[in-house]
Parts: sequence; structure tokens; C-alpha cells
Amino acid sequence: MAERRTGSGLIGELSAEFAGTMILILFGCGVVAQVVAGGALTDPAGGLGDHDSISWAWGLGVTLGVYVAARLSGAHINPAVTVALAVFKGFPWRKVVPYALAQTAGAFVAALLVRWNYTEALAKADPGHTIKTQVVFSTLPANGNPNLPVHEWGAFRDQVIGTAILMLLIMAITDLLNNPPGANLAPFVIGLVVVAIGMAWGTNAGYAINPARDFGPRLASFLTGYGGAWRDQYGNFYFWVPIVGPLIGALLGAGLYKAFVGRFLPKAEPEPPGRVPAPGG
Repeated sequence: MAERRTGSGLIGELSAEFAGTMILILFGCGVVAQVVAGGALTDPAGGLGDHDSISWAWGLGVTLGVYVAARLSGAHINPAVTVALAVFKGFPWRKVVPYALAQTAGAFVAALLVRWNYTEALAKADPGHTIKTQVVFSTLPANGNPNLPVHEWGAFRDQVIGTAILMLLIMAITDLLNNPPGANLAPFVIGLVVVAIGMAWGTNAGYAINPARDFGPRLASFLTGYGGAWRDQYGNFYFWVPIVGPLIGALLGAGLYKAFVGRFLPKAEPEPPGRVPAPGG
């Protein structure tokens, strides 16, 4: 989730973004399918079951996806991150749409694989392919729970805040002028950020915090039997919330980092710890 490090060419960058986002969704949607479908089969009440395992798998999915794509593309694996880097870090605007399309395509293909692999379990748990298992693929207000009165605008607020937290921390973790993690640990730390967001900000809207993560799997589910994929449990069009909210939130988070931290940092990269100062320096 940083700027591109090598001159691989746009095709290589897009291929890496596709693969990195695919890995993210394979683990993310995969763990939700396991918890939701498995829980519905063993517990008549259904529900999301083990929320902690979901948070950890999404975080590990981010870490592994970043390790896959980082060398070629910088591993944005999130259109909101790409847009924020274009605004605040000089990422080329001509690459923003291609990156977003590659990320969404990777998420779409991964969701199709999850849908295929869990065909039998999902059909048994939810023969009508309803809201009950729609949460495997895309987010919903209150994770589809009609007893928690969170609607579109409450979920929108949640997505703005959650993505702002994510982007502020990505900016801090990848800023070489700050105090970034060493030994190539930045992807692991970013994964921990996603785990923490899942544990602290997962109730109101399922912490999509990534337009590709939501839209690609939502489209895949719609094409494979989930006719209500674009709406929430109240029947309202909802698909726009985890697209627009994260885009705004990422800009807000990056701007806050720049305003409160980035502009006060030294303008040159600091000496590595333990380095012997040069004569006269």
C-alpha cells in the first residue's frame, strides 16, 4: 500500500493489483462463508458466529495480498487507497481507473471461487440465497441484522470513519520520514490495522473500507443467484454506501495525517538508527 517501487510497466502493475486483491478476498469472503454457512448449519439462529476469526482472516488476507503485489504495484489493493495516494502522494492520475478496475476484477474472480467452493454449504444453509448469506460476499448495515436500527446513512458515516482510520495509519506506516516498520514488516502491521478495525468498527456496516472488496463480490453474488444483492435488509439500495463512504474516508484520513503529522516531519530521510554520523554532520 505504497507507491510503485519498480518500473514494471502498467500491465505488470495491474496484474499485481489483480492478484493481491484476489488473495485478500479469497481469505476474507472465504472465512465469512465458513462462519456463516457453518454456523447456520449447526445453529438454527444462524448469525455471524466467530467474529474474531473473521477479523483475523481479513487482516491476514490484507497482509498476504500486500506481500503478493507490493514489489510491482505498491499493493494498494483498494481503490480508495489509490485515489488518496493520487491526491496526496503524487500517484499518477492516469493509473487510478486502471488500478481500480484491476482491483475490482480480482475481488470479483475471488468471490466467484468462494461461491463455487461453498456451493453446497450455502445452498443447504440458505436455499433461497437471501440476506442470510449475502453477508458472505458484501456488506450490509448491521451485518444484515434487522434488530439493530442502522440504515444507509449510519452505515455511510461508519464507512467514512473506518476508512479514514485505515488511510491515516497506512500513511503513517509507509512514510519513510516518520518511523516505519523495518525488516519488510509494513504489510504485517497494515494487516493488524485491519484486524483492529474489524474488532472495533465491525458492527454498523461490516467494515468494507474498500470499494473493490464490496462491489466485486456483490456483483459475483448477484450473477450467481443472489437477486437482492444490491439492496439491504430493509429493501433500500445500499451498494453505493461501501463505495462512496470509503472514497471520502480515505481522502479524509490522508488529509488528517498530512495536517497533523506529515507537515511537521523533517524533509529528508533521517539517519538509520545506529549509523555513525558523517564527519561534520
